Amino acid sequence: MIRWGDSRMSKKELFRRIRRSKYFVIGFAIVLFMVLCIVLVPELSPYEPDVMNLKERLVAPEGLSKGLQGHVLGTDALGQDIFVRLCVGGRTSFIIAIVAVLFGAVVGTVLGVMAGYMGRTTDTIIMRVGDIQNGINSTLLAIVVVSVLGKSVVNLIIVMMITSWLGFARIVRSGVLQVSKREFISASRVLGSSDWRIMFSEILPNVSTSLIVKISQQFGHIILLEAALSFLGCGVPLPMPSWGTMISDGRDYISTSPWVVIAPGIALMLTVLAANFLGDGIRDVLDPKMKH
Repeated sequence: MIRWGDSRMSKKELFRRIRRSKYFVIGFAIVLFMVLCIVLVPELSPYEPDVMNLKERLVAPEGLSKGLQGHVLGTDALGQDIFVRLCVGGRTSFIIAIVAVLFGAVVGTVLGVMAGYMGRTTDTIIMRVGDIQNGINSTLLAIVVVSVLGKSVVNLIIVMMITSWLGFARIVRSGVLQVSKREFISASRVLGSSDWRIMFSEILPNVSTSLIVKISQQFGHIILLEAALSFLGCGVPLPMPSWGTMISDGRDYISTSPWVVIAPGIALMLTVLAANFLGDGIRDVLDPKMKH
């Protein structure tokens, strides 16, 4: 049996719900395909992501007519293979998003549980700090932080954590405020359980569904924010490829060689779409009562 909050679900029932959720199946299929590409393609392709070949600049997409030995998605203005750069850039973006979302979720969850359960001064301080940050555009805040700390993958992860914890904190706080009023929480206090045990052993599991859905959806938001920063020149440092940088570099050739921009644009769109689909699918699977 698998436990989610107050409910228990058999593995058979879990897989039945997964199969019936179109959002989950579509989102998971897209994510799985992209993960396979970013893991396998750079290893199997004969091209390097940062090696220029001006003799083959702006080659049109050759599809799979030559397999991975050809330029599947064409080349850019420097003769670099777009498919390989797309996959290597996706690998970097996925790593940044996974680490940033996990750390942001941990920080936001801890602060959200404390704000919702302890209330009063603790709640006021945490939420007011969040309100101040919320009043600043996340992209602008990210640009300022990167400008101060410098361009690097580590600094990008720090930026994403700073901009993502608030969403997790608010969702968790809202759930904690509802769960903390239930009778089993009062019974735990009577039995002498400590506040920390009640917060993280009794209350937190009951808000896990909303938290998991938020993690999936935040993944797409982080991917989009990283691409936006790279597009503006404040993201992944060169010569590492990034979808945002590829779109920015290809703007001058969009009328003559549109594949230079279309390929990373579609990859970015599919990733964000898959993250949102997966989030909706997870919600439907774990808590059908939340289904719209």
